[in-house]
Amino acid sequence: MPGGAVPAVGAAPREDEIPIRLTGSVADADPLPNFVNGRWVHPTSVGLLDVPDPSSGSVIARVPRSGGSEVDAAVAAARSAFPAWREVPVAERAHRVLALRNLLEARAEALARCVVRENGKTLDEARGSVRRGIEATEFAASAPTTMQGAFLEDVTSGVDTTLMRQPVGVVAGITPFNFPVMIPLWMAPLALVCGNTFVLKPSERVPLSATLLARWIEEAKFPAGTFNLVHGDAGAVDALLGHPGVDAVSFVGSAPTARHVYATAALHGKRVQALAGAKNHLIVLPDADLERSVPAIVSSAFGQSGERCLAGSVVVAVEPIGDRLVERLAAEVSGLITGPAADSVTEVGPVIRAEHRERVLRWIEEGKRLGARVVAEGPVPAGASGFYVPPVLFDGVTPEMAIAQEEIFGPVLSVIRVRSLAEALDVANRSRFGNAAAIFTRDGKSAREFVHRIEAGMLGVNIGVPAPAAYFPFVGWKGSFYGDLHVTGRDSIEFYTRKKVVTTRWF
Repeated sequence: MPGGAVPAVGAAPREDEIPIRLTGSVADADPLPNFVNGRWVHPTSVGLLDVPDPSSGSVIARVPRSGGSEVDAAVAAARSAFPAWREVPVAERAHRVLALRNLLEARAEALARCVVRENGKTLDEARGSVRRGIEATEFAASAPTTMQGAFLEDVTSGVDTTLMRQPVGVVAGITPFNFPVMIPLWMAPLALVCGNTFVLKPSERVPLSATLLARWIEEAKFPAGTFNLVHGDAGAVDALLGHPGVDAVSFVGSAPTARHVYATAALHGKRVQALAGAKNHLIVLPDADLERSVPAIVSSAFGQSGERCLAGSVVVAVEPIGDRLVERLAAEVSGLITGPAADSVTEVGPVIRAEHRERVLRWIEEGKRLGARVVAEGPVPAGASGFYVPPVLFDGVTPEMAIAQEEIFGPVLSVIRVRSLAEALDVANRSRFGNAAAIFTRDGKSAREFVHRIEAGMLGVNIGVPAPAAYFPFVGWKGSFYGDLHVTGRDSIEFYTRKKVVTTRWF
């Protein structure tokens, strides 16, 4: 279609019609549509936001700033579809999810390349994130087992008790820019298979992947209104949080926004889970195998350009390993290749936006001002117009420095030196966040002490990115999570269902 425009109302855009590769201006192209009640709808009388390619800065699409009326339409569609959808047998709902999984599997490469284009991940990183999303979809298809209740005969003489699970109702999913496929797939398939209907509000920074997902959910023949897509920014989020037709909210994003989402949604009586920020510590003991540990640390800190909540952003080196560790880290960081996400040699892609690049660069300058030493800095492409940040390694960082406490969300790694494992654990546990942590050691006793004492939910032993598989919950602690039931795993089944307990006596 000329200029990468999408079809008009009523026609679903094919995957090759989504404007993920434009060579000219999008000034005359239609903005991306919403998907509401089984129809592709272009909002009217709303503002538009440009969507740039982080690798070049060139605009590749425009997204509508949907507001209250667009959210009302999507929630009304979901509300209307809910009574019939909840009556569909769980095995049939699982079959629809399997149909979606098969479409995702067949088109995984196209989806990964879309992520590269709009998000700036390298192709390998994008492929990995798509794979994790498919795994979550596969777990959702196990609902005929995971949704099972319980039965106890003769709780008292002649009285039996049954526990059953039923859907919550209309669920809103609000997802971030850093995993535009994986995180929507953490939410939507599980919510749908449990009998809920769903409204997705993806990050306005990465709307293209969500549009593809909506197209394929439609192709998998989910009934109209069961899944709805509303593009927009904070205005659409607030409309969902306060909407009386929304029963539950699942959110992933920054710490300040997570607090706002949790407080606002809970105030309006909604079930809510809000995944927030992180400051993850990687403890390296003197006996660590540096040949294997250093690549894992570098991958944790600089993979995905540091834009992930499981990134290891603080290394806590237990002396006397500090000098040897920093020397090896510096050699690795100095050699990292930063460049366009689609280039096969790129190891560190761009960050998401120019304003985020400036934010990360300010943090680097702040670290220098506070007295931390830059011991390695990778190059960035000369004259590049994309949003590139040099990979930076700081040494001489103290726990009180802001760069050791705040989430930078960029390719920056700080090294703190301590004298013992006990001191390392104290440094890590001072953080107000508790998403993840890792230890690198060959000593089982030390690893056990770490697992027992660390105040974080997802832990790695000689693993830099301790991401749980989809059938385990994603369990952030402290300021990294607001709520009580986590995303993925059996926690997600609990979140997307309500329990009924029936006590029966027959005369």
